[in-house]
Amino acid sequence: MARAAARLKAGGTSLKVLAGSGVVRPFGPRTLYRLARTVLTWGTGPAGGFATLAVRYPDRVGLIDEIGALTFGELHARSNALADALKGRGVGEGDGVAVMCRNHRGFLDASLAVAKLGADVLYLNTAFAGPQLVDVLAREKPRIVIHDEEFTGLLAGAEVENRILAWVDGQTDEPTLDRLIEAGSRAEHPAPQRHSRVIILTSGTTGTPKGAPRNEAGIDAAVSLLSRMPLKHGWTTHIAAPLFHTWGYAHLALSMLLGSTMVLTRRFEPEQSLALTARHRCDSMVVIPVMLQRILNLPEETLRRHDLSRLKVVAASGSALPGDLALNWMDHFGDNLYNIYGSTEIAYASIATPQDLRASPDSAGKPPHATVVRIFDDAGEPLPVGESGRIFVGNGLLFEGYTGGGHKEVVDGLMSSGDVGRFDRDGRLHVEGRDDEMIVSGGENVFPREVEDCLSRHELVVEAAAVGVEDPDFGKRLRAFVVTSADIGQDELKDWVKANLARFKVPREIVFLDELPRNATGKVLKRELAEFS
Repeated sequence: MARAAARLKAGGTSLKVLAGSGVVRPFGPRTLYRLARTVLTWGTGPAGGFATLAVRYPDRVGLIDEIGALTFGELHARSNALADALKGRGVGEGDGVAVMCRNHRGFLDASLAVAKLGADVLYLNTAFAGPQLVDVLAREKPRIVIHDEEFTGLLAGAEVENRILAWVDGQTDEPTLDRLIEAGSRAEHPAPQRHSRVIILTSGTTGTPKGAPRNEAGIDAAVSLLSRMPLKHGWTTHIAAPLFHTWGYAHLALSMLLGSTMVLTRRFEPEQSLALTARHRCDSMVVIPVMLQRILNLPEETLRRHDLSRLKVVAASGSALPGDLALNWMDHFGDNLYNIYGSTEIAYASIATPQDLRASPDSAGKPPHATVVRIFDDAGEPLPVGESGRIFVGNGLLFEGYTGGGHKEVVDGLMSSGDVGRFDRDGRLHVEGRDDEMIVSGGENVFPREVEDCLSRHELVVEAAAVGVEDPDFGKRLRAFVVTSADIGQDELKDWVKANLARFKVPREIVFLDELPRNATGKVLKRELAEFS
C-alpha cells in the first residue's frame, strides 16, 4: 500500500514537472496515435525521440550549425538514409559504432542512424591522445568508426578497417556521411529487436578511459533535471559543452522531449559563443565551468557588446565551480546559473539553483526529483549533517557497469560517486574533492579543492589547481599551480592562503603556468600536474 502511494505521488510529481515545462501539450487524435505508435515501436532513446519530433514538428528547426539549419523532419529523413547506407556496410543489431565528432550535424546524423539499426554508439573524446584512442578501440572493437577528418592522424594506429568521415574541410575520395546520406533510402525502417545503447567514456584523467553504457533513460532522466532547472518546451539552446560528454549529450536527449532548437559550433570560442547566443536569441546555454571562466576573462566592452537579456538558464556541469565564479557570472549576466553535480556513472546527484549559489557559491545544491544522496563513513555507516564522508547516490539513472569489467562501489543500493562531501543545515551538498585526492598533512586531512578555491579568489589568479607531494616536515603538503593575470610572487600567494586557511593547508610551493592542462570537458588533468618536476 505504501509503495503504491509512493509511486502515485512520484507519478503526480513527474506530471506536474512535465506540465510546467510545457511538454504535456494538446495534439489531435491522428497525431496522438502516430506518437504512441512511434514510441511503442522505437522506444524513448534517440531513434524514438527524434522520430516523434518529426511527427510533432516536422517543419520546426531542430538544429543550427556552421553549415545552416535542419528541421526535425530533415533530421529524421537524413538518419533514415544513413541507417540504410550503414546497414549496407554490415552494421546490424548489437554491433558497435564509434563516433569521434565535434558539435555539428554529423554527430546527430550518426547517433540517430546507429540507434535506428539497434547498434550501440560509442562516443570518443575529441581531446584524447592517440594511445588512449588505440586502447579504447582495441577494447571496444567497433565495426565502424565515424570521425571528423581532423582526427585521421590520431586514429592511424587503431585497427579499424571501416572508417567514414563526418566533417570534411576540403575534397576527399574517402567515404563521407554526406555521400552515404545522399545514396541511402529515406524510407521508414523496420524497428530492430533490440534498442541501442549509448556508451560514454569516463574522462581518463587517471588512466585509460572506461566505457560506461546506458540503456534508454526514458522520461525519468528529463524529469530529474527539469524538477530543479526551469527549461521550457520550444526553447532555443546553445549547447557549447561537447556532445560526446554526459552533460552535452543530456541536453541533446532533452531536446527530444522539449522540442528544443539546438545551436551548435564545432569549437568553443568565448566571444563567438556569446555572439551565437545573442544572434539566435537563445533561451538557454549549456556549458562546462571553464567556458564561463573564459567568457568572464573577456574585456568588459566585449561582454557588453552582446545582448543576453533573453538568456534564462545557463546550465553548467562537468567540474566544480571554482572560487567566486558563480557570483561573478550572475553579477554580470543575472541570476540564471544552474550548477549540476554528477558523473558519467551516477548521472545527476544534485542541482544548485541561482538561489543556492547566491547563498552558498561553493555548494552543489540539493538532490533533484527521485534522487537520494547519502554521506557514508569508510565502514558504510551514514554520517550526520555537517560531517564529511563519501558521497553515495541512488536514482534510476545509474550506469550498468564498465564495458571492460568492473563497477562502482554500492552500499544499500546507492552508488559511490568517488567524491567526499557533506550536507549543510540547509540541505545543500558540498563536494570537497575526490576521495583519492585527500592528503594527510601534519595529521590533518586536506583536500585540494579548498586550497584551489582560496587561490582562485585572489584578484590576480585566473585559475588554480593543487596536488599532493611529499614534505619532510608535514608528511605531505600541496603543490599548487596557478595562472595569473599579472605578475605576483609565490610568497604573496602563500600569505594569501595563510590568511584565509589553516597553516598546514598552505602549499609547499606554487608553480606559475600559462594555462592548466585540461581535457575537452574542462577537467584539469591532475595526472599531468603530479608528474610535473
